[in-house]
Amino acid sequence: MEKLPTTMKSDKRGRSKPLQTSKPSLVLAFFSCVAWLYVAGRLWQDAENRKLLASLLKKNSGQRPKVLTVEDKLMVLGCRDLERRIVEAEMDLTLAKSQGYLKNQLQQSRFSSDPRLLAVIGVYTGFGSRLKRNVFRGSWMPRGDALKKLEERGVVIRLVIGRSANRGDSLDRKIDEENHSTKDFLILEGHEEAQEEFPKKAKFFFRTAVQNWDADFYVKVDDNIDLDLEGLIGLLERRRDQDGAYIGCMKSGEVIAEDELKSSS
Repeated sequence: MEKLPTTMKSDKRGRSKPLQTSKPSLVLAFFSCVAWLYVAGRLWQDAENRKLLASLLKKNSGQRPKVLTVEDKLMVLGCRDLERRIVEAEMDLTLAKSQGYLKNQLQQSRFSSDPRLLAVIGVYTGFGSRLKRNVFRGSWMPRGDALKKLEERGVVIRLVIGRSANRGDSLDRKIDEENHSTKDFLILEGHEEAQEEFPKKAKFFFRTAVQNWDADFYVKVDDNIDLDLEGLIGLLERRRDQDGAYIGCMKSGEVIAEDELKSSS
């Protein structure tokens, strides 16, 4: 009875434990396989790239850079010169447009079918000179149908005025309303009717008059004179065939004709 426990203990020692594989070992083996596949793929790709590069170098090794002949150089220089001329022509065209030359040419083509006028007379006026304008219209300046008949004779008369510093204000609206009724204004859209801008008014008037009418004479008249219209028309008709004629005072004071003497002002 005492030997039985001893035999059972010896049986337990003789039994072997079953083998168990841990999860970390499986994960490590999986990542090892992935890393091996990645490295193998990169090595294969690098080998293909080296093979392609070697074939390209071998193909281009026999080719030498082309030497430009004199004709090739002249062709290149000619293209550059042509490109430079095109750029210069575009710049000249842009400048001509900005200065209004093309517009003047269009006006001249339109004038070619119309009879040439004798004179365009511009009478300076201002915003506060409506009373003077009415006096002109009632004395020497024709109005209505008489103004149209005068234009048929080749003489255009317009009251010349600029725009207000505050465009579209009551001053501009009154001039527009008056012009709508009388139709005898030449409104200088680019000129500001102000005392400090008065010296520029002549430039705007003559430029606008030349663009709108083709005439032999362009006359500027101030609003403080009583004009002998028929006498002026007769004077201009007698001078019509004279090229480059200028009638008026170019300076203040006496003008001396002798070359050795200076003019006094």
